Amino acid sequence: MSDFSRSAPALEVRGLDVYYGHSHALQGVELTLDSGVFSVVGRNGMGKTTLCKTIMGLLRASGGSVRVRGEDITRLSPARIAQAGVGYVPQGRRLWRSLSVDEHLRLAAGMRRGAWTIDRIYETFPRLAERKDHGGAQLSGGEQQMLAISRALLTNPHLLIMDEPTEGLAPVIVAQVEEMLVRLAEDGEMSVLVIEQNIGVATAISKNVAIMVNGRINRIIDSARLAADRELQQRLLGVGVVGVQAGPEADIEATDASAEKAPPSPPRTSSAAPIRIYISNPTLPTRWSQPAPIARIEAAARTLSTGITRIEDAARQKRQAGAVAQTASGPPVVLVVGTLDTKGEELRFIRDVIAGHGLRTRLVDVSTSGKLATCDVSAQEIALNHGRGGSSVFGSDRGASVTAMADAFANWLRRQGNVAGIISAGGSGGASLVAPGMRGLPVGVPKLIISSVASGDVGPYVGPADITMMYSVTDVQGLNSISRAVLANGANAIAGMVKARLENQSAAERNARVALPAVGITMFGVTTPAVQKIAADLRGDFECLVFHATGVGGRSMEKLVDSGMLAAIVDLTTTEVCDLLMGGVFPATDDRFGAIIRSRVPFIGSAGALDMVNFGAPDTIPERYRQRKFHVHNPQVTLMRTTPEENDRIGRWIGEKLNRMDGPVRFFLPEGGVSALDAPGQPFWDPEADAALFAALERSVRQTGNRQLIRIRRHINEPEFASAIVNALRPLVGRPGTRRKVAR
Repeated sequence: MSDFSRSAPALEVRGLDVYYGHSHALQGVELTLDSGVFSVVGRNGMGKTTLCKTIMGLLRASGGSVRVRGEDITRLSPARIAQAGVGYVPQGRRLWRSLSVDEHLRLAAGMRRGAWTIDRIYETFPRLAERKDHGGAQLSGGEQQMLAISRALLTNPHLLIMDEPTEGLAPVIVAQVEEMLVRLAEDGEMSVLVIEQNIGVATAISKNVAIMVNGRINRIIDSARLAADRELQQRLLGVGVVGVQAGPEADIEATDASAEKAPPSPPRTSSAAPIRIYISNPTLPTRWSQPAPIARIEAAARTLSTGITRIEDAARQKRQAGAVAQTASGPPVVLVVGTLDTKGEELRFIRDVIAGHGLRTRLVDVSTSGKLATCDVSAQEIALNHGRGGSSVFGSDRGASVTAMADAFANWLRRQGNVAGIISAGGSGGASLVAPGMRGLPVGVPKLIISSVASGDVGPYVGPADITMMYSVTDVQGLNSISRAVLANGANAIAGMVKARLENQSAAERNARVALPAVGITMFGVTTPAVQKIAADLRGDFECLVFHATGVGGRSMEKLVDSGMLAAIVDLTTTEVCDLLMGGVFPATDDRFGAIIRSRVPFIGSAGALDMVNFGAPDTIPERYRQRKFHVHNPQVTLMRTTPEENDRIGRWIGEKLNRMDGPVRFFLPEGGVSALDAPGQPFWDPEADAALFAALERSVRQTGNRQLIRIRRHINEPEFASAIVNALRPLVGRPGTRRKVAR
């Protein structure tokens, strides 16, 4: 390759126009990818896939140009573009059903020489090596995506284009794809253009993200800012808006352009939104009737506009709402959920065991095949709860259908007020369908998944919730002596949990004993003395729940906040933010502090352990950090000291979150050090770095009488600092001994 080609951008798109008939699909698209990974995000129908196809020559451009490493490929055929060094992973994978994994790979190998060989593919994706003789139609969604990516890598491209690479994949597989993209960026030999709707993935793998709206690049934004700004995500991408379609692009651009000039208009209340009324049986059923197809149900639906309400109707609507809530509550019920088209025998076996304990059950189908099954709640009924309607759930792309059905089920489950427990059985796809909905249920509601994936990393399924996962031993595929024993154990376990919980609730209601208000406290080993002192001082007046700040700890605490089970937060150890921003192994999510923002619960925070980023064993530390200051905590955990520049970024990130809290906020800055390692004579003592953190917070936080930063000339683990925390908390919570809200 010439020096010019090496120095030229990996991809350069200038003034690209594409038409579908008279429809202007791409409108003067401008995009440059120098190297590494670059993400493009946007809602459906904005032109993202059209951009991919045009670069690959599958669509003809009406104007503009596309250059790869300085070479104009605008008018070349797809085959010539592939030979020029452009690889393509299409949306929907596009595999041959009759060809085996190995045959797919051999067809792609040999187009261009390079580092990627079939042996390297099998080494990178061991699962493909195990399935090398299986046909494309026999692979799971995750395996199909691995094969589609491998097929493109074997062409050894300079530029790899990936259209929705994580769509419809289980969380575990999404994490693997994300890790692989980061590795490709670090290798430096290949540049990657990723078209992605998953904001978390898009912002994690690339420094900058392009937002595409109505066939144009609306803006290119820093990924950290996009990840942290939910308002911007909602305005440009529709993220967080359930059941409401975004308006025309002209409105989006106008709103965004004037965002800094005028205050945002008040959000439209749910009472003013139109409501779709669905009738599951558009015609009167008979004993021989079959459930109506989803398209017919949607066609028969009517829209009820509630924008205008007469005064005399208000009381009637209130009475009706109360009646609906009472109906939704009803007697406690155990939900048995799964894909009845493939696991019907097993799920009905579980239901019968639970019913044998005298418990009320409902069999819920979340199949995506569209096949009809005998059950209490059909897949068609669940699908109608999707934000874009039921028709978006049943399609030819299995991965997309699984994702859509999981969303629909989570929406449906949130509306059920009488769930005493929930159980499911299946493989990775089945677990991915039900886990998001289960995570939305309050802590304490029994949740059990029997799955073949339960012997591996279950973190992506369980998350911060109290979900129990049981390994199925054999695959959940038919009843036999082993599966009957395992499924019966799971069914008996959920029945026992439900009955015990119902009995405890009845006893608690009879005794009517007042419980102490609960306070959530975050802790790390390097802040343990402070937490112990705080908990000791609060004991007797409060129930102290301590959460280990390992990423999932903070999420679990905020899960309880969302469930209304915590009266206040003492977020002493906010170190998970370091790992989120710097790539550590115990990261928070982008929604860290989100529950406090939503609930307005009293918040006492501090900078505990913001001096460190957590990694695994020393040999796992990313190359870009090799020259930094480290402390080996134990053979499996290595700590890296944060720099003044990183602390400035951390302070600004936390400050933006604090500004969005409307409840009482007190955030303490320990000038003597933020952890046991950050003290005179200790390995992480760095007053300059701490000063940068405190200064960034003071610049960022808009202080009011209700939102205060408080400097304390003490180390975080000194007793005086803990006493200051306790003294600030008590006036914010009110009189001790009041009953805390407990989720039912």
